[in-house]
Amino acid sequence: MDKFIGYTCSLCGHEYAPNEITYTCPKDGGNLDVVLDYEALRKKYQPEDLTSRANPSIWRYLPLLPVSAPAGDATPLHLVGGTPVFALPRLAEKLGLKHLWLKDESRNPTASFKDRASAVVVTRARELGAEVVVTASTGNAGAALAGMAAAVGQKAVIFAPKSAPQAKVAQLLVFGAKVILVDGTYDEAFDLTIKASEEFGWYCRNTGYNPFTAEGKKTAAFEIWEFMYREAAAATRKATGELTIPSNKPRLTIFVSVGDGNIISGLHKGFKDLQTLGWIPHMPRLIGVQAQGSAAIANAFHAKTETITPVQSKTIADSISVDLPRDGVRAVRAASETGGTYVYVSDDEILNAIAELGTVGVFAEPAAATAYAGLVAAKAQGWLDPETPILVLNTGSGLKDVRAAMQAVQPAPIIEPTLEAVRKLL
Repeated sequence: MDKFIGYTCSLCGHEYAPNEITYTCPKDGGNLDVVLDYEALRKKYQPEDLTSRANPSIWRYLPLLPVSAPAGDATPLHLVGGTPVFALPRLAEKLGLKHLWLKDESRNPTASFKDRASAVVVTRARELGAEVVVTASTGNAGAALAGMAAAVGQKAVIFAPKSAPQAKVAQLLVFGAKVILVDGTYDEAFDLTIKASEEFGWYCRNTGYNPFTAEGKKTAAFEIWEFMYREAAAATRKATGELTIPSNKPRLTIFVSVGDGNIISGLHKGFKDLQTLGWIPHMPRLIGVQAQGSAAIANAFHAKTETITPVQSKTIADSISVDLPRDGVRAVRAASETGGTYVYVSDDEILNAIAELGTVGVFAEPAAATAYAGLVAAKAQGWLDPETPILVLNTGSGLKDVRAAMQAVQPAPIIEPTLEAVRKLL
């Protein structure tokens, strides 16, 4: 594919041809950044060429993706993305903010942000003729892979820790994937997946290992970019028809929960692509939020280092519970290079965030609610300007982990089936 011209190692900067390598840099194990032919893209396309397309899914941005369009009729694979952004005025007022929006990724086909990565990876696997795609997952990445694979008849194998929430395991099984529960941590499942892919020749989707995962996740940045024109940046149109963002407006600040680091690094990659094309004057500020019990990336950021020291992860937010983040370096850079930071939140703050989001009609799983918990913490710490436009990324549905949701709320009372019992309760 002419637009996909190679990879660059995020650590040593070594460049590779598209067919020269598959996963990580053999020199130092660094994550690979996909490189597109930006000069050719800049000559061929203008922003309106993408934003005017009727297709609301991630495939509206096909010119900026390193894959071909997926073949076949409409399936869940074709319907990923195009998730809504809506205002939260009551929560904004409560927090003393002028502008607060939420992007709801639970509207994706398998109800999480991970569908974006899996849609692109499965498409890549089909291009390569891979018989089996495999991944390690605490649930969401596996469900996304299983769902996208099922949509096109692709074989999928999922290694998940046996502690994964049953609702997520159920998705894996219903979608027909080969599910293998590991008596160990996510990190142990991750390592086993890589060994299995090498042994059996499977194509590995692992987050922060396969460079195409970030390419799928960057599509959320493209959708936020369109949103910036419409709302947050009060887009105007020059006489030439070029869309512009007024430079005197405060930069959009995005709060995103972080585990392996691949979502925040994917967002960063998307905004870097747009900036390289000259389509945005500056990037939004990216704020990573980590659970206190799983904060290896936040620790590195605040220590002003790119050395990621493993932790013994323990948090209610299973989707971001990681001992050794596999995309930690790029996740640190996502905040540092955009003027952002990292925020720590406790499990109690995460549970409170689930309940608070519920009051405005948003049902978030713990990892998703972590982003809003980070916003609340940042506002309480006093470093967030009330005029700053804020967007919170809700990465997954609360139906993914009902047990955790029940811990966030008071149990429902049980009464006798009489009106007198209702009066007494009221």
